[in-house]
Amino acid sequence: MTGKARPSRARPVWVVGALVVLALTMVAGLLGGAADISPWQVVLQVVDWLPFVSADSGLAPVEQGLLYELRLPRVLVAAVVGGLLAMAGAGYQGVFRNPLADPYLLGAASGAGLATTLAIVLLPGASASIPVAAFAGAVGGVFLAYTLGNAAGRSGGTGGGTATLVLAGVAVTSFLTAIQTFVQQLKVEELERIYSWILGDVGGGWDQLVLVLPYAAVSSVLLLLHGRMLDVLSVGDEEAGSLGVRAGRVRLTVLVAASLATASAVAVSGLIGFVGVVVPHVVRRLAGGSYRIVLPLSLIGGAAFLVAADLIARTVIAPAELPIGVVTMFVGAPFFVGVLRMTRRVAT
Repeated sequence: MTGKARPSRARPVWVVGALVVLALTMVAGLLGGAADISPWQVVLQVVDWLPFVSADSGLAPVEQGLLYELRLPRVLVAAVVGGLLAMAGAGYQGVFRNPLADPYLLGAASGAGLATTLAIVLLPGASASIPVAAFAGAVGGVFLAYTLGNAAGRSGGTGGGTATLVLAGVAVTSFLTAIQTFVQQLKVEELERIYSWILGDVGGGWDQLVLVLPYAAVSSVLLLLHGRMLDVLSVGDEEAGSLGVRAGRVRLTVLVAASLATASAVAVSGLIGFVGVVVPHVVRRLAGGSYRIVLPLSLIGGAAFLVAADLIARTVIAPAELPIGVVTMFVGAPFFVGVLRMTRRVAT
């Protein structure tokens, strides 16, 4: 259980610092790649893209096209997807009061993955249907995990808890992944596209960014507006009710918003795991446990984290590329084990 939120420390300082880190990471993302471009020229070109500002970067048209058509949309998509996944993880953790709650551990991503796979197979030309299908799958996956976890907790007389919810999420994820694998085998001609999506990819260009932005805007605003409500819920439903907060309505709204954020991220980037556990946990350790600061810092920190992960994926075995999901798994898997051990120590 996350328990009562600790006061946030120096909120403006942390937000400004996180924005600086994000900006530096995005510039590094524009620099990384097979083509060697001067950092100063990249900075000047970025300045030239700003409205009402003109700067001569000295870059050839081919190099400008490389930055604008390939690297810039890739960096922006990685930032949006990372921010959504991290903020969704923080939202789930606030709803369930569980530091291990995560879009992937709760079945949201596997549900969105199955639904997206079905959309790719059954509606190959209807790209606009993918976010809708992913949203329905994400909500369905979380609902199954939460229902199963509650039922297991009641039948065992424990009332649920961290371990029960995690195990329920793992069971639901395994089941939905098995169905997804079955669907893939029925459509062998779509395997390459599906597997590429499963391993994670943020290199789809401006079309990906345009597709995800409306859903990202709605889910982000909803989650950020409920930071104070999640802080109130952290002290218990009875206390929240005495303060005029409707716990059920807040949980439902945050759950829907977090599922929408997960679904939109998964729809354009595939399955990229552990962002929703790593980033919110680091934020809490550094800046305190209030969701009024955890949510915005998770949004910014998740963006920086995934841009950095994509930069590593593009450069570590250059000129080839690693799937970005592999990089986040290398970082996230041992980190998750550490968080799980810390949670068990607190529980005992």
